Amino acid sequence: MVFANDESNHVKAGFIRDGDLWVLIGNKEEQITNTGQVIYTPKWSHDGKWLLYQNEATSDDQVEVWAYHLETKENKKVFYNGYSPTWAPHTNEIAFNDKGILNISDLQKFYNIATGVNNYTWLPDGSGFLLSAAGTLRPDGWSSAILYKKKLTDHYEDINLFGDVEHFFTLPKEIGIDNKKIIAVYAGDFNFSPSNKWISFIVSPTASWSMDSNMLSVISSDGKDFEVLDEIILNVGEPKWAPSSDTIAFIAGGGRIVFGFKDKDLKIREMPVTGSFTPPNYVDLDFDWITDKSIVTSRMEESEWSNDFSDHPLPSLYTIDIENNKQLEITNPPKGYGDYNPEYVSSMEKLVWQRGVSITDQDRMLWKANPDGTEAEAWIQNVDMIEFY
Repeated sequence: MVFANDESNHVKAGFIRDGDLWVLIGNKEEQITNTGQVIYTPKWSHDGKWLLYQNEATSDDQVEVWAYHLETKENKKVFYNGYSPTWAPHTNEIAFNDKGILNISDLQKFYNIATGVNNYTWLPDGSGFLLSAAGTLRPDGWSSAILYKKKLTDHYEDINLFGDVEHFFTLPKEIGIDNKKIIAVYAGDFNFSPSNKWISFIVSPTASWSMDSNMLSVISSDGKDFEVLDEIILNVGEPKWAPSSDTIAFIAGGGRIVFGFKDKDLKIREMPVTGSFTPPNYVDLDFDWITDKSIVTSRMEESEWSNDFSDHPLPSLYTIDIENNKQLEITNPPKGYGDYNPEYVSSMEKLVWQRGVSITDQDRMLWKANPDGTEAEAWIQNVDMIEFY
């Protein structure tokens, strides 16, 4: 169900509802798939003509990569099994990882680009990739992750799968802050700062350990300056650079959520100054930048974990002026509901967020409001994940 209003007439979004991909154009919804197996957040091509998504093929335990063209309604299977698919910055080409082999598809053919790849990101100009190779377990313990750069040539079929890479950085075997240390086995979630002078990424230990402790790190684009910023856990407030300044926001604190809603503090790092904005006895779950100087966050009181979700604290949204640390609660959800996953949509100049009964609610209503929380209204029913163009 869509609630019509003027400012959303030009909105374009792809979202997941009950395991299927939907498209929202203006105030019109259209269901694209009927498999019930679409997973992860869809992604727009640079020109907004294609929408990339993944479908879980349960019969053979594979994750298919698909692309949907809005104008022609063409639904194209890009590859039968691929992970971490991303669009090129300036062309309608898709990179994806298949069992450690990085590939590129031009939507007609696919090409092998590099092997031994654990994680990757496109370089900002689309000329190649920043790659990571995972550490390995050896008789003397785990080796550390290594970062490489690989440039593309005009003819992908001529690219040498083995080699032709530039060593960028080898992580120390162990990294951390204060007395919190992890082994640096994996490196991923790479993001360039607005100036492209810095790259943020997350360093993780072994899979089970990474549920409790990872290290948010930054490295200069020339590979000369590396620094660990803080301890974080995965899937709680993805680190984000400000819209146009080299300032990164993240939610610091180790320990998985099932150990309690506590020790999750929103922090800002303006290279090289750090500030913390979460009041005592509160936790921040997720956030987004509104401007370079203001943030919206989903915040609630600290609490121990309970398997009875009705005992969980429920968050509301706050805005933070990071220059003067002025903080204001801007939503007041009704009893039994919380406000999650805030996002500022610049094309509408609106805040959107999901309102639901718990942190794991799969049937949330998407709301929207002005950046200060005024004129709040329910908008789209039953939204799991959404991506605006």
